[in-house]
Amino acid sequence: MNTEKEMIQSSGTENKKIKMLHAAKWYTPVVGGIETVAEAITGAMHGVVDMSILVCSEHKERELCLTLEGIEIYKAKTPGKLFSMPLSFDYIKAFRKMSKDADIIQLHAPFPLSDFALFLSGGRKKSKKVVWWHSDVVKQKKLMFFYKPLMKWMLRKVDKIYVASEAIIAQSKYLGKYKEKVEVIPFGISIKKYEKAEKKPILTEKLNDKSKIKLLFVGRLVSYKGVDVLLEAMSKTNGAELFIIGSGELENQLFAQTENLRISEKVHFLGTVEENDLKSAFSDCDILVLPSVTRAECFGLVQIEAMVYGKPVINTSLPTAVPEVSIDKISGLTVSPGNSDELACAINKLVNDEEFREECGRAARKRCVEHYNIDIMQEKIRASYMEILCKDGVKS
Repeated sequence: MNTEKEMIQSSGTENKKIKMLHAAKWYTPVVGGIETVAEAITGAMHGVVDMSILVCSEHKERELCLTLEGIEIYKAKTPGKLFSMPLSFDYIKAFRKMSKDADIIQLHAPFPLSDFALFLSGGRKKSKKVVWWHSDVVKQKKLMFFYKPLMKWMLRKVDKIYVASEAIIAQSKYLGKYKEKVEVIPFGISIKKYEKAEKKPILTEKLNDKSKIKLLFVGRLVSYKGVDVLLEAMSKTNGAELFIIGSGELENQLFAQTENLRISEKVHFLGTVEENDLKSAFSDCDILVLPSVTRAECFGLVQIEAMVYGKPVINTSLPTAVPEVSIDKISGLTVSPGNSDELACAINKLVNDEEFREECGRAARKRCVEHYNIDIMQEKIRASYMEILCKDGVKS
């Protein structure tokens, strides 16, 4: 395989620094699967291209800051949201300016704002365009009435569509028509980074009963995550306490549910935590639970983050990549989405059977190392992006 340098030289662009615009909704330290993928792409292309990053501001005011790699991030002024989508004229204006001389533009989908910004920028005909397809829009049917024509236009315009699993292609209502330009690159994490992270007993020190098994949920508190189902299951289990990391629109509702179910003594809401504390939580838990109920959960990256520490996973049998990441009865247990009785049985099985729990944990660690290493992911990203750039030669 040719190196990136050789590929650039073969295209006649060795004296030209390739420019890349990475446009997304949010970026780390915002916690989420899409943000983790965005960070992985940044790491893969750092030093290969001259990159700039455009995202929405979490604080309504525009900001300029740097990533750990020293790459500039422009956080556009974001005064509000509609259908959970950030609204920002500043984002559109910044996109037009930042993409003007871009050789390659990286998008994430679904994110109507970036698609609209590309449309208003004339499609940037001279730029190569790629999109990481995270999922179909599942819940917002009203949004899709307006967004579908724009989304289909974007899919026609991009040179490559990336997904994390074949299952995402199979369950999508929209990707079948574009199979010839869809490429599968599984997600990955930096195993060394997780191993070297400082470990603190962040969950153990909060246990009400130190003899209990520690269950962990990490994610946004929104409907498709199924946290309400998890709380219902907790009312039918013994021997464990649940730690919930994340925030979202259902936070107050879920807190009230724990009160109504009278399980407040075994459920801990930790809110949003810093990156180091999040790694400590994965390391300190005994079982990760991902109870998602719709195909909006395409992959479940948090599974890998627990598996790298040898933790078994309870997930759901969605028609996505979720049950492919952690395998039923091998690295954990898989239950039907939305079924609190099945979920309670799975929790009780792993809580009460220490030998099985440890066996699943060992298999989880092995699977993570062999299949979900970020080095493999980033190598594939670099090779694919450079192939796209050099296919017709990067235009000056």
